[in-house]
Amino acid sequence: MRHRSVADLMTPTAVAVQRGTSFKEIARLLDEYGVTAVPVVDEEDRPVGVVSEADLLRRHTTKGGSSTAEGMMSSPVVTARPSWTAIEAARLMERHRVKRLPVVDAEGRLIGVLSRSDLLRMFLRRDRSIQEEIREDVFVRILHLSPSAVHIDVDEGRVTLSGRLERPDLGPTLVRLCETVEGVVEVVDRLAYGQEDETPER
Repeated sequence: MRHRSVADLMTPTAVAVQRGTSFKEIARLLDEYGVTAVPVVDEEDRPVGVVSEADLLRRHTTKGGSSTAEGMMSSPVVTARPSWTAIEAARLMERHRVKRLPVVDAEGRLIGVLSRSDLLRMFLRRDRSIQEEIREDVFVRILHLSPSAVHIDVDEGRVTLSGRLERPDLGPTLVRLCETVEGVVEVVDRLAYGQEDETPER
């Protein structure tokens, strides 16, 4: 299974600000580019912080303090690499409780921004595409199972597995693998195990 990378989902950097950029200039850029935050970079284009709409509002309602990016930004900045999977990036966002990640290259220079809305694009994947990946990659390539053994139904990203498997230990593995397929919102396990009972003739 190929998981989309941060590079696939990120927005290439359209705007960034310097430490000395003013409150009004940042507000103008947020409005002009239709974004809710901008990375703050140093002289070598390396991220040193992020200024969001919330930071601007906090500065506006608090007397005193700096009115430049350096004084308002959230720092230290948490960054991602373009080669990471979307799942790795999502876990980092959750761990640090941030809504966006500046993406940096091998030299630490800003090349893009990954937001929660970018990650949500994964779940817009078509049901048919999800079903085909589960059948071809999970069943055939990884578990070496016949896809005809289990019925795979996908509706709005909700996967329902029904049918019968010979080995009960395959069930949890199958469910776990299906959960990692991009676009899957939930997996419902309706599997049965073992040989089907035969009613003796009378």
